Amino acid sequence: MGFFKKIGNALRKTREAIARKIDSLLSHGEINDDFYDELTDILISCDIGARLSIEIVENLRERARKGKIRSADEVKEELKTLLKEDFASVEPIDIKYPAVITIVGVNGVGKTTTIGKLSQYFKNNKKDVTLVAGDTFRAAASNQLNEWANRTKTRIIKHAEGADAAAVVFDGITSAKAKGTDVLLVDTAGRLHTKTNLMEELKKIDKVITREYPDANRYTFIVLDATTGQNALNQINAFNDFVEIDGIVLTKLDGTAKGGVIIAIQKEYHLPVAFVGVGEGVDDLEEFNYNEFVDNLF
Repeated sequence: MGFFKKIGNALRKTREAIARKIDSLLSHGEINDDFYDELTDILISCDIGARLSIEIVENLRERARKGKIRSADEVKEELKTLLKEDFASVEPIDIKYPAVITIVGVNGVGKTTTIGKLSQYFKNNKKDVTLVAGDTFRAAASNQLNEWANRTKTRIIKHAEGADAAAVVFDGITSAKAKGTDVLLVDTAGRLHTKTNLMEELKKIDKVITREYPDANRYTFIVLDATTGQNALNQINAFNDFVEIDGIVLTKLDGTAKGGVIIAIQKEYHLPVAFVGVGEGVDDLEEFNYNEFVDNLF
């Protein structure tokens, strides 16, 4: 199944929440203040956010004043154009190899599952992958990652629960360099309730990677749960205090009507969405394509 069909299926709930309302508005609404107010409410309802929804609609108003929108039928296409222009302004992720990809995110967002799916994605693209079980804080985290390693037939480096995460990463790098690994996927703890410990742990991991693997291409991805909507933005804020985030992996897109949060993420933070989870299967993680996302949204 291609990305267009997968993203279409994943966005079904979001599309039902937004497209039908917009189509109804366009079918009987003339372009006036009430029309724009109702359109703003529709955008807010899919978790684009109030401020951003107002900004998008004001841009539509401005284009209407300049004569680029002459009828209600043109609003949808102009809205899609606006959104695509915003996405196009964000530099996409271009992963180069060898790559060390550090995965951060709060507990419960599907981080371990995402790492397993990323492993399968890279293996499908003929890359050699090693997993590093760097979340040594959460009980059974390394066991869960080990299950994914077995499922995807991927090498894994792990220590006992409670071990020093930076030491696990050190061993992972040693193994990756010895075996010529293309992608090292590093799991990390997500315990935001002890921010000082988390910050120090991430700093130690970063220091080890910098010292031991200077030739690697470094990336940090934050995993976000689409079903949390605007709360996902708060998680980006929290981790921005600790690490420089390079991209987003959005999970559970198929289980929510809040898919509009992707628009808010790229607009608020100018961060690219690198991958999206579009189902439960091991292969249901796809590179994000903003053109097909916008087309499917409406």
